[in-house]
Amino acid sequence: MGRTKTYEEMTKDEIIKKEKSKFSAICREVEKDKKKAMETLVNEAAFMGASLFELRKKINKKGYTEEYQNGANQKGVKKCSEVEVYNVMIKNYTAVIKQIMEIAGKGSKSGDGGKGNGDDFFAFLKSKA
Repeated sequence: MGRTKTYEEMTKDEIIKKEKSKFSAICREVEKDKKKAMETLVNEAAFMGASLFELRKKINKKGYTEEYQNGANQKGVKKCSEVEVYNVMIKNYTAVIKQIMEIAGKGSKSGDGGKGNGDDFFAFLKSKA
């Protein structure tokens, strides 16, 4: 059997499929009435995970800033558009992962008032590194 491809070697669709597979164990544990919501969230998380990977590659290549010029006299340096998209998407990705963990019953611990201390959430994110 050959070696596993790295994300660098995969297409976006292959990355999305790999991201979805990371949720398979969690999805099997979900109650039947919550499966549809879970599938939707997993699809979104997988897409965002693949997109975040692509954005990181672009940011690493281009840098965090870019020069701009508005008209003849106004120019400067601004945060590049990929960084802006990345910042918004990572917040949304984190929220979706949290929702997935909550639906799976892994987002909160007893004795914390149902707020969740994040241990399972951070363990999940760590497993993706």
